[in-house]
Amino acid sequence: MLNFEVFTFNPFQENTYLLWDETKEAVIIDPGCYEEFEKQELISFIEQNGLKPVRLLNTHCHIDHALGNFFIQKKYNLKIEAHPLEKQILAAIPSYATNYGFAEYQSTEIEVELNEGEQILFGNTILDILFLPGHAPGHIAFLDKASKNCFLGDVLFQGSIGRTDLPGGDFDTLIKSIKEKLFLLDDDIIAHPGHGPNTNLGIEKRTNPFLT
Repeated sequence: MLNFEVFTFNPFQENTYLLWDETKEAVIIDPGCYEEFEKQELISFIEQNGLKPVRLLNTHCHIDHALGNFFIQKKYNLKIEAHPLEKQILAAIPSYATNYGFAEYQSTEIEVELNEGEQILFGNTILDILFLPGHAPGHIAFLDKASKNCFLGDVLFQGSIGRTDLPGGDFDTLIKSIKEKLFLLDDDIIAHPGHGPNTNLGIEKRTNPFLT
């Protein structure tokens, strides 16, 4: 059975997700922890619950979702996993990190490429990978069909959608990803976004002003 905890980190108020099941194996999605107290909050929860992180996943590689990549990679000896189209997005972060106040950002590289049609396996859990470009060129989401939870990154928010004015973004591509792929999923799928509260796909299909 899937369990998860959300941590809201950094000035962008980014949602970092920790997923685990009865085996205690865990995956970390989009570690946004930058300050020491944020890193300690995540570590303390992992230790207090006896969890063993086995995979480090990125829905996409904008700075707010990747600030903790280096720390988590080294702390738990994990490889950074993301879609190959995010390699340039991740590589670009050092060129602007200081401008956003993250002078101590440490660069990383994607070591494991994730593509649609593949699955993330940990413990007794299976996550399907969905390719949902538009906010970022290689944006992916992780769907647990068994519990009907989808970890979306910055594709869809409660009553809104991801920005498309950043490098690699495209409004028409994002709308197509949502309408022709994400919205084909069941209405009762719970969507866990990269910022803000979770939502329900059925509600967003009916009421999201960008998509109705």
